[in-house]
Amino acid sequence: MKLADYSRLAVAPFALFATVLAFAAPAAAQRLAGLPDFTELYEKQSPAVVSIDVTQKARRGRSAELSEDDPFYEFFRRFGQIPRPRGAPEREPEAQSVGSGFLISSDGFLITNAHVVDGADEVKVNLADKREFKAKVVGVDKRTDVALLKIEARDLPKVTIGDPEKLKVGEWVVAIGKPFGLENTMTAGIVSAKGRDLPQENLIPYIQTDVAINPGNSGGPLFNLKGEVVGINSLIFSRSGGYMGLAFAIPIDVAMTTVNQLKDKGKVTRGRIGVQIQEVTKELAEAFGLPKPTGALVNSVEKGGPADKGGVEADDVILKVDGREVRSSNELPRIITMVKPGAKVTLGVWRKGASRELTVTVAEMPDETAGPQQRRGAAPKEKAKPNRMGLVLSDLTDEQKKELEVKNGVLIEDVAATVRGNVQPGDVIIAIISRGITTEARSADQVNALLGKLEKGASVAMRLRRGDAQFIATVRLNNGE
Repeated sequence: MKLADYSRLAVAPFALFATVLAFAAPAAAQRLAGLPDFTELYEKQSPAVVSIDVTQKARRGRSAELSEDDPFYEFFRRFGQIPRPRGAPEREPEAQSVGSGFLISSDGFLITNAHVVDGADEVKVNLADKREFKAKVVGVDKRTDVALLKIEARDLPKVTIGDPEKLKVGEWVVAIGKPFGLENTMTAGIVSAKGRDLPQENLIPYIQTDVAINPGNSGGPLFNLKGEVVGINSLIFSRSGGYMGLAFAIPIDVAMTTVNQLKDKGKVTRGRIGVQIQEVTKELAEAFGLPKPTGALVNSVEKGGPADKGGVEADDVILKVDGREVRSSNELPRIITMVKPGAKVTLGVWRKGASRELTVTVAEMPDETAGPQQRRGAAPKEKAKPNRMGLVLSDLTDEQKKELEVKNGVLIEDVAATVRGNVQPGDVIIAIISRGITTEARSADQVNALLGKLEKGASVAMRLRRGDAQFIATVRLNNGE
């Protein structure tokens, strides 16, 4: 992304004199005004913040051939897309991106976002003292967007982990990272909200801030004024792609739970009890005789699942888990996923105007990224070639349809690196939507034939099934076949 040019302002002598007076004693002025001084925090904590450069080989078809005399050659060169000269040997193109991270141990373990290193062929970590290391990706967890990396070095500076539960709305926080490639940039703001729920992100109670977070800040630390890391900067809400005052950080306690599992066994296991839930509104609380709208209302119970075996029924309201209050429906999955599979929990349940306790043995949540075949341990079969959309499709077996509880659908086995859109292996295409017409997906050949009739570069909407959720994703057709 191209940064705007800096402009210079002419300063009148009187304005310059006033400016000198204003900054003569900044620390004293800040103390008098009640404003924080971030200088010491930056000096102590910035050495533990790293910048991350990621290289990914873009696995795609033939690149464009343009002569250096072509009027568009200079246009592409300026924006980093240098076309291959005519007659030159074809090279595998590379995509590069940047992010931030921070050291959590003196022997080289560091944290960043999973999306920063997703699909990376090479990861380089640059320290504040200008040393550069190749990093090993120890483990990645896409559900919490956390990745653990390792560099071979000793006696490194490291951050201090704080307690996000002690954060208060209105409290000052700062971020240090690499926005737009500008290393060790500090920005400051306040905590705008806590426990923020975002669409399709119900496992993370995000910390919302108005700290200036931009592309490149992803994976960097969010500090409190004590210099403790309380979060990982992960998401922004933006209409322009840049800062708009709505930034979201993963609480560090959630991240460290993930990190510890990645460090110990290279993957993350989570608990599940097999229920579909919804929020308890004021009207529902009155209907169920609850004194206030709280808890998680059970819509349905998975037959033969942990909750079913423990006696949970549809229309129960789960109010507590091992004595911990469930204040909203989004809190229940966060609590249950933190329980070790195989452990027993006591659920406080409201049923027919009275409370009762039930004991449930927590099961392990299946890997979301694995399709029905992989989850059931079926032997891999030879994959078909990618279609025009860059997707490898296969027909669902009767067993898979029964497991997913769908009449028809097409399994996405693989996704090319060039595909842009919210689609991943293991998703099931339920329907294709094009030009206002919805067509049910019945077979891989049918879907591929339908896509073959569309113009190159056209956008196609698909109704997808991922886990227990359905949603619509839009993907643009490749310009290849």
